[in-house]
Amino acid sequence: MIRIIGISGSLRQQSFNSALLRAAAEVAPAGVDFEIRSLHEVPLYNQDVEADAGLPAAVIELKDAIAAAAGLVIATPEYNAGIPGVLKNAIDWISRPPADISRILHGKPVALLGATPGGFGTTFVQTAWLPVFRTLRMELWVENGPFYVSGASNVFDEAGRLIDDELRSRLEEYIGAFSKRLV
Repeated sequence: MIRIIGISGSLRQQSFNSALLRAAAEVAPAGVDFEIRSLHEVPLYNQDVEADAGLPAAVIELKDAIAAAAGLVIATPEYNAGIPGVLKNAIDWISRPPADISRILHGKPVALLGATPGGFGTTFVQTAWLPVFRTLRMELWVENGPFYVSGASNVFDEAGRLIDDELRSRLEEYIGAFSKRLV
């Protein structure tokens, strides 16, 4: 069984990126355990908290889940052409203490997805993530190219279900190819 952890960089209940991540889990091939983890309980990073009390339980659980997984799928929103604070905050916590980076993130295959109601997909934010992934020595999976969703309000219904068959097929191919890379 291949284990993938998925995280969405949006806390919004009707988030297109969370909906895209759920759709990715739905289309994952047989033999793949695709587990979506929430960032709702991850507090704002504060080195004083880390020094005084250690890592919060939500951070430890997320780190352990990512460390045990074969790969990571990140669904990233794009806010003002940049990285969303919620997601960057989680990555900052995951990389603490620095001695844990090699156990959790070095060499970790990561697939990056993004959905937006705008017309450019999440082009800018996916590019903005590159220095972060390089610094942490994560392996951004690019074999099938980037996965952008433009016009997200037209491809998900009000319940957040993916209703665009062409996009579903493309997502299934993308997640299937990423899963094969993890074998």
